[in-house]
Amino acid sequence: MTKSAIDLFCGAGGLSAGLEMAGFRVLAGNDCFEAAGKTFSATHPNAQFIPGPIEDLSVERLMRVTGLKKGELTVLVGGPPCQAYSVYNHKRGMHDRRATLFREYLRIVEGMKPEWIVMENVKGIYSIGGGEAVRTIKAELAALGYDVEEAVLKAEDFGVPQERRRVVFIGNRLGLPISHPDPTHGPDRAHPFTTIQDAIGDLPEIENGEDPGAPAYRTEASSAFQRQLRGNATHVTQHAAPRLGKVNMDRLPHIPQGGSWRDIPHELLPAGMKRAKRSDHTKRYGRMRWDGLACTILTKCDIHWGAYIHPEKDRAITVREAARLQSFPDYFEFFGSKTEQYIQVGNAVPPLLGKAIGEHLLTLMSHQVRRAA
Repeated sequence: MTKSAIDLFCGAGGLSAGLEMAGFRVLAGNDCFEAAGKTFSATHPNAQFIPGPIEDLSVERLMRVTGLKKGELTVLVGGPPCQAYSVYNHKRGMHDRRATLFREYLRIVEGMKPEWIVMENVKGIYSIGGGEAVRTIKAELAALGYDVEEAVLKAEDFGVPQERRRVVFIGNRLGLPISHPDPTHGPDRAHPFTTIQDAIGDLPEIENGEDPGAPAYRTEASSAFQRQLRGNATHVTQHAAPRLGKVNMDRLPHIPQGGSWRDIPHELLPAGMKRAKRSDHTKRYGRMRWDGLACTILTKCDIHWGAYIHPEKDRAITVREAARLQSFPDYFEFFGSKTEQYIQVGNAVPPLLGKAIGEHLLTLMSHQVRRAA
């Protein structure tokens, strides 16, 4: 029987895409980001996107849309912001909306009573209140009958060509064992890390500010990663380079692969960076290495923020390149403005990380089948 999933705070649907790769049937997604909702709807045709804030999402509507009754959902997934919830007994209390969002997530858990839950959050959640956030999350879910364990997962350990850390909570109300997926990529593992060359080396060569439309791929797929993400696609979409101004274009030729702002002549540096310590801003004006991993893809692939300069071309990476580095299949079309497209890509759970989580969930669920037998 196909396992069902609902994705709260779904964004463009990176985690949903990964679960579908693993064999789950995603029935619905909810988010208040309109452009992301259009992307989710277009790329998850078998799921119902429910727009609007989670505060307005009733359990009754979820059941009506999915056809499920309480207790029938296999897994509820989502990444509610938890930064404020850790201190809700103290100064900020429930005044911070981010704390309320986690409360809303708990409301859906209580109403739907899924067999399993998966939550993801930034690694920084461990430092909030000396770990109080994590303890509180687990205590609140325990009060609803869920055993929960969390672990830090590294996206690159699962074939994503990017250094990205996320805390993943996995829980169930069935009394079954809980664990997290074992790494599959890296030294002394089944597969090497997926490099930037593996990830984007087949995409058309373009210059600063160039929009080629929907060109054909530059080469045949030369890596398993490229073959997987290309699927049946024959042309590349959303591969337009942001236009950098002259002052930045004067800086970029000085930066080698693996280099950064430190390689820019002092007289060409922004005024604020002329006073910076050499140990500061380690990723700013960084140029990617073909044989390396990307830094964490953020909601703005701005060269002032991090290493978002193409390995060879003097330009910033495109939406498609950012999506590849997040392991989004090429059939994903991101809706909205260019800014909104980058936000959707950067906010997402990398689909290949979602796939690893989904496949591991199925393994954990097999214990339930054996126990029933």
